[in-house]
Amino acid sequence: MPIKFKRLVTVYLSSVALAALLSACSSSPSDQRYGMSNDKAPDSAPELDHIENPIPRFEPYSRQGNRDYTVRGKSYQVWRDIEQHEVEGEASWYGKKFHGHLTSNGEIYDMYSMSAAHKNLPLPSYVEVTNLSNNKTVIVRVNDRGPFHQKRIIDLSYAAAYKLDMLKSGTAKVKIKLLRFDNDNTAAKPQPGAQQYYVQLLASKNQQVLEQHQQQLQAEGLSTQLVTENGWQKLRLGPYYDVLSAEKYLANMRKGPYKDAYIINLKAN
Repeated sequence: MPIKFKRLVTVYLSSVALAALLSACSSSPSDQRYGMSNDKAPDSAPELDHIENPIPRFEPYSRQGNRDYTVRGKSYQVWRDIEQHEVEGEASWYGKKFHGHLTSNGEIYDMYSMSAAHKNLPLPSYVEVTNLSNNKTVIVRVNDRGPFHQKRIIDLSYAAAYKLDMLKSGTAKVKIKLLRFDNDNTAAKPQPGAQQYYVQLLASKNQQVLEQHQQQLQAEGLSTQLVTENGWQKLRLGPYYDVLSAEKYLANMRKGPYKDAYIINLKAN
């Protein structure tokens, strides 16, 4: 099943640019990154009873794994502004073939972690999954794309499938519920070294002009900063503590007079 993603950022391995990340449940047997053509369970799995659910928390969305993309000629849109999601459907799991390889989020897939793949949820997200045949429930961290199989709504790691007692059946009817965590960009106090994102709108040596723009933006309820760097005055929106928020404001600004706006990434002091 050769599958190529469009509009994902390029990953560099050994100085060779790979055009896209292949998700765990949508790879090609001819792709030499994987040591086997078909997925399977590990030959001798360690004890997994001690593995606990991840602790759900707010995490900034990954820039790498949250681009809209196309698989087998079908386009998929990332749900960037999703507030609630609860649905029933079929779950599957993936294991040894993809263990140790990159996920769509740019992380390393560990089949013994409590993780999952989803076609549309922003990465990372936390989801509660309930096996409707036995009422067993787990929490997984979504960091990958898939499953690209008709009617399946989520692809679980080997460990998560073990916890739900669905390894033998391979699939199970489940209910998934998005666990939502809001980040207050205005009230949150970032930790030293945390990533901050700004939308830089204009740069000029005429402070008066930039102050006029700043007043107009603030009247619209936008958070702005006017900073001086190397003799230049720079007008920015922000800060934002997740990149998708910054990208949303960037898109809105480019629709107006700020056609050359762009995102800058700084660290909190």
